[in-house]
Amino acid sequence: MLPCLDEAAALSWVLGRIPPGWRAIVVDNGSRDGSAELARSLGATVVEESRRGFGAACHAGLLAATAELVCFMDCDGSLDPAQLPRVTAPVADGSADLVLGRRRPATVNAWPLHARLANTVLAHRLRARTGAPLHDLGPMRAARRERLLALGLGDRRSGYPLEMVLAASAAGMRIAETSVDYLPRAGRSKVTGTLRGTRQAIRDMRAVLAAPPPTLLVIAKAPAPGRVKTRLTPACTPEQAAALAEAALVDTLHTLATVPAGRRLLVLDGEPGRWLPPGWQVVPQSGGGLDARLAAAFGHAARLAPHAPALLVGMDTPQVDAATLAEPLSPVRRAGADAWYGPASDGGFWALGLARPTEDLARRLLLGVPMSTPDTGRMLLDRLAVAGLAVRLLPEATDVDTVEDARLVAAQAPRSRFAARLHSFRTAPEVAG
Repeated sequence: MLPCLDEAAALSWVLGRIPPGWRAIVVDNGSRDGSAELARSLGATVVEESRRGFGAACHAGLLAATAELVCFMDCDGSLDPAQLPRVTAPVADGSADLVLGRRRPATVNAWPLHARLANTVLAHRLRARTGAPLHDLGPMRAARRERLLALGLGDRRSGYPLEMVLAASAAGMRIAETSVDYLPRAGRSKVTGTLRGTRQAIRDMRAVLAAPPPTLLVIAKAPAPGRVKTRLTPACTPEQAAALAEAALVDTLHTLATVPAGRRLLVLDGEPGRWLPPGWQVVPQSGGGLDARLAAAFGHAARLAPHAPALLVGMDTPQVDAATLAEPLSPVRRAGADAWYGPASDGGFWALGLARPTEDLARRLLLGVPMSTPDTGRMLLDRLAVAGLAVRLLPEATDVDTVEDARLVAAQAPRSRFAARLHSFRTAPEVAG
């Protein structure tokens, strides 16, 4: 992916050095120098992105890409596409998930001193924040497309490259760097080449750095026969219902493990089993009704990370993908939001998030709201409105409560563990459908 704004002077050289067999996607961001037409004539795929911004162009390229492994780089002639295999190799061999090209100036004037000093300071902060051995926020980088999409990157301006690194670290991706040559660019930089661009880049990056990663909560019962998904019986045996519950829970935990987060807490009624993946801290559920247990879960999150937003998800929606949760919680998209609400098709809710969680606020919102009724969601939304909270809606999802729900969810997530488990019940045709 090559974000492009008036880069006709360098395009012929850049595209001519793309490795054989690779697909070049030039994302034109409003060029007036014929860059798009030139790129097409040279065999590149051209994507038009009308929204101005480096991040907008990069993300448009990511959405247009179809390959499993994708790369980003500037197309101003400052980076040599022939060196792309250096950054893709660690991703391809499985030793890293995101690789950045550490720029090594080929000439004295290739990298202005002020830009190099700013990059050094930023790299120091990145090392402290992520623990990754980074010395450069390199614009040449590689990763697997599916992992990047799961990050739900929300910045569409100069903060996009920084958000990618921070989000990747918070999602448990292994980050590495490798040296690449840095050449004098063709023309003036649209970012560091102007005072306005420099100021905007600083503002964008400060906003990304200032946003703490969220706390993710999953509330669940241990999947024991007779204790979970009892509404699936008698179509399912208690053992089959528990197996479906376990598959749904494991799908949910694995999906949320790819969402950028500072902490991941499983608020569990019962004991964890071998189904528990790494990276989750288990917290026992408190006493009382579900309303009190939900409020207590938010209180626990607030005590661990008082300045971080917290999002609570149930164990009944294995079809939800990571980006659906990650993007609304990204630093730019969360601005102005006080709460997030995921409506369930049965009138309840499958997710609830608070930008500034406290147990007191959670108790005011949740205590006394009857759970598992057609009016649960409406009453909770009324409480959120009375509290004066700005609510961002998440997509509606179906909770798995009945066999019909299970079939629908399995169809929505055909590659999930849940779908595989449901389809394995061949001895019960009324379950398998």
